[in-house]
Amino acid sequence: MKKTDLKATLALLAAMIIWSTSFVALKATFRTYDPMFVIWGRQILASFLFLFVIKKLWHKCEYRKGDIKYLLLMAVFEPCLYFLLEAMAITNTTASQAGILTSTLPILVAIAAFFTIREKTTVTTWLGLLTAVAGAVMLSIYSEVSESAPNPVLGNFLEFCAMICATGYTISLKSLSRRYNPFFLTAFQCFIGSVFFLPFIFISGKGFPKEFVLLPAMGIVYLGIIVTIGAYGLYSVGISKVRATTASAFVNLIPVFTMFFGWIFLDERMNFIQYCGCGMIFTGVYLSQRRR
Repeated sequence: MKKTDLKATLALLAAMIIWSTSFVALKATFRTYDPMFVIWGRQILASFLFLFVIKKLWHKCEYRKGDIKYLLLMAVFEPCLYFLLEAMAITNTTASQAGILTSTLPILVAIAAFFTIREKTTVTTWLGLLTAVAGAVMLSIYSEVSESAPNPVLGNFLEFCAMICATGYTISLKSLSRRYNPFFLTAFQCFIGSVFFLPFIFISGKGFPKEFVLLPAMGIVYLGIIVTIGAYGLYSVGISKVRATTASAFVNLIPVFTMFFGWIFLDERMNFIQYCGCGMIFTGVYLSQRRR
């Protein structure tokens, strides 16, 4: 494996592990704070930290006339629409099931990449993606509904819609990452997201929280720094060095990691068939990364 490929693989793998913990963190913080406040809190915290380095990041970018519309399109897809849908999804389904549905992203990206940026896909890649999705279906079918999932069907549908938005984000990010610093793109997302989600705090009718609860508040800090800056930055680094389809295939690992962290922190259990589904997901990711 080339050094560049290894760097991209490690960056994408680390991003998937961190992202998988975000479902658990969101589920836990939503129990105390309004979902819109949590989403806004993570965006504004990351934006504040990026203010200290934004000029340095900008100097590493190559702006071209008309790029602003693509930057805004990327931010509209994610974080705006994506987090809005995911927040509603997490309140209606379990963290594990939401994580499971992320496995649909590679298929959606492969289809979108074929029609938009003309990325070719091999038979082995499609076989790997289909194997991974089949494993995710096994996980989903045999997932147990808990009291924290009042409407899992609606929640899972909203999470699938979020994956459609993530597809648009991935394609936009792939095009922009050729000329823009990965962490600048992450910073741009955070700035737009902090403005976009602020009105929703008041639209929900709850406004800013009236009391401070330490553990959920630390969850927002974790989401803002480790997940928003760390995971998105690592994903941007990875996707700048590999094909969009290849990068999105790593998303198939999120369901497995999410099931594990859900078991550890939320006591969400897995059965034997779900473990088999996890094995299929790992197999699918391996097949997706094979070259001719």
